[in-house]
Amino acid sequence: MSAFAGVRIVDFTQGLPGPMAAMLLGDFEAEVVKVEPPQGDRMAGHPGYLTWNRNKQLLTLDLATPEGLARARELIALADVALFDHTPGKLEALGLDARTLTEAHPSLIHAWMPPYGTTGSWSQLPSHHSLLTALSGVAFRQGAYSDQPIHLILPLCHYGQGVMGAAAIGAALHERHRSGKGQAVIVSGLHGVSEVTGPVRVLADPPLPRGAPLGASPSYRLYECGDGQWFFLATLFVAFYHRAIQALGLADHWETFAADPLLAREALKAVFKTRPRAEWLTLLQSHGVPCAPVGEREPWFAGDAIAAGEARVVLDHPQLGPVAMPNVPARLTVTPGSVRHLAKPLNGNAWGPRPGLEPTGANDGPAPLAGIKVLDLGTVIAGAHAGGVLANLGADVIKIEPIEGDPFRSNGGGFMAYNRGKRGLGIDLKQPAAREMFFDLVREADVILDNYRFGVRERLGIHYAALKAINPRIISCSINAYGDKGPRAHLPGFDPLLQAEGGMMAAQGGDGEPVLHTIPVNDVATAAIVAFSIIAALNARQTTGEGQEVVTSLMAQSLTFQLGEVTTYEGRPANDVGDRDCLGVRALHRYYNCADGWIAIVCETPEQADAVGGVLRVAVPATALAAPRDGPLARALELAFASRLRDEVMGALLAQEVPCAPVLRGYEAFESDWLWENDVFEVWRHPRLGDMLGVRSYADFGRGAAGFHRPTPDLGQHSGELLEEMGYSHAHIAELLAAGAIFGPAANLAHLRDGGTALFTQ
Repeated sequence: MSAFAGVRIVDFTQGLPGPMAAMLLGDFEAEVVKVEPPQGDRMAGHPGYLTWNRNKQLLTLDLATPEGLARARELIALADVALFDHTPGKLEALGLDARTLTEAHPSLIHAWMPPYGTTGSWSQLPSHHSLLTALSGVAFRQGAYSDQPIHLILPLCHYGQGVMGAAAIGAALHERHRSGKGQAVIVSGLHGVSEVTGPVRVLADPPLPRGAPLGASPSYRLYECGDGQWFFLATLFVAFYHRAIQALGLADHWETFAADPLLAREALKAVFKTRPRAEWLTLLQSHGVPCAPVGEREPWFAGDAIAAGEARVVLDHPQLGPVAMPNVPARLTVTPGSVRHLAKPLNGNAWGPRPGLEPTGANDGPAPLAGIKVLDLGTVIAGAHAGGVLANLGADVIKIEPIEGDPFRSNGGGFMAYNRGKRGLGIDLKQPAAREMFFDLVREADVILDNYRFGVRERLGIHYAALKAINPRIISCSINAYGDKGPRAHLPGFDPLLQAEGGMMAAQGGDGEPVLHTIPVNDVATAAIVAFSIIAALNARQTTGEGQEVVTSLMAQSLTFQLGEVTTYEGRPANDVGDRDCLGVRALHRYYNCADGWIAIVCETPEQADAVGGVLRVAVPATALAAPRDGPLARALELAFASRLRDEVMGALLAQEVPCAPVLRGYEAFESDWLWENDVFEVWRHPRLGDMLGVRSYADFGRGAAGFHRPTPDLGQHSGELLEEMGYSHAHIAELLAAGAIFGPAANLAHLRDGGTALFTQ
């Protein structure tokens, strides 16, 4: 039995995000019936369709007919979850909106994943990732050589929306165990953008500069070697960087390099050009320096590392032959997921009458994860952001840090984004007294998560076996770079290393230089998958009564946000590739610069192509839809757009039903009336840094308010408060403070004194 066994889902979605959300639930044995229109899923020809719809049964219904709509309603009446991705207003017209269906079926989870927002004119556009990134400012946040937007080859925000859709549905199902009630769940494309990009600004500070395509820091950057091959140097922490400088024989320049990053970058560029890549990788890796070659996704997916991590499965297709696709992205040890079959037709009736619910009667609060306590040992991005997602969904997340703090605290805005909504506990787990106090926390907790290197939990004595002995209901989730199997398991790893080896950098760069994604792709993918996997384990615990261990890695997520791109079979169509400062994939699917700003267009039909030609007075050939992004048609369109005002030409194109949108710069996105109308952002106050601007939520719920309810904690900010909640006496807390076993800000611990002497560290 797996985590969602017995859960019935009727999936009315198409494309990537909705089907992927249902796929993840189906991987853990939810029974998914996918309802498709007579013409089929709009992306049925994409190789990813095979993966996004695995483990499902297919049913064709025409919802435009009374018979089709009646059959759909019959299915919904027997289901636990009804999943939709229609644009605003379409479900109301069909009578399939959340209010109508949840009133008729009080225990139903009505999940809606619209492609953009829930309101406003832009929310009516057909689903296209390039339009979503244009409207949200993401296209202008990617590092670039020129002042222009960048078309992302990977649909990162769609993948993020898909995983968050599964997580939010899982959270609503978990809450239903307590209340017996269903509810509306909304995970829009803008929620996906929020999870994947999550921008935060200190309003009193100037905006951060745009990223660089090769990486801005000399210690965290792409370098070309003497043979023309590229690799990524991922010395994010000072100790790794110092080790690299020593390995290169440049130790005498350490202080100079530290004082002058530009000088360091140019020096390293010159050094690495003197020898082939293989020699540099051998030297650096022998000194324990994190680095990785830039490669292509196909050999990565077919290679030994993925095989050792058991991250690839092969299924037989009756026409296509063997189809290779990524395995379930996380391992639950008690209720594992599995890839059982490709999508197959529904034979007969899907389900009988639905069993009645037996709610526990507990109701710890309005948010879906209210009452769930998470001990968060995560650092930097992947682990920390996973805890932040759980906090956003209502969990009580305690960020546990040593005296030196999370090394990412120095990042400022990034740290604020990924750790918002938590409480802070300062603790030295190397001390026996602190470890015993930590075990007291474990006794009352539901979840503990970390992203320690493989073996560190064992050395600290907080591995799963030890935690389970204390609390059999604990769910322990551990993230590492390369999984817990195979020769790479012990290696340190960072997001760009998996971007490099996993083919993401090469795909974005195309035939030119590789490109570092400004979005930490594998980190945010891991955070979302961890949150979903923990929620799956919480649902399983409702049935089994026991906890379990959850294991995943950055390596597994190097495939999650490329599910469609790595799905492989003989003769599959080639993936799109980028270019230097890529503007799009084809002449009629790209960004163009108007006289006063950039516009995004996406044409998929001859009628739309002809409409573009008519509005711009450009001759459009019959083969226009396949015209390259930099060919004669693209050049003619560049000239035509350059002489037109953006809003004027956009209005004319929209009137002809050509999908198009403005491409917003970062500051324009923060000021966008449409994004504010869709509640993407909110202003919140940090007690030390002042007013902050950040994203509001990764999902919305009809019966419970998701979102962040606390600012980002300072180091150990809530140590005293948490120990008092545990019932520790002031005298005991004072002993722990005096020994340095716990610590926190002086102002927050001032009331915990022994004989009038403050026993705390600054």
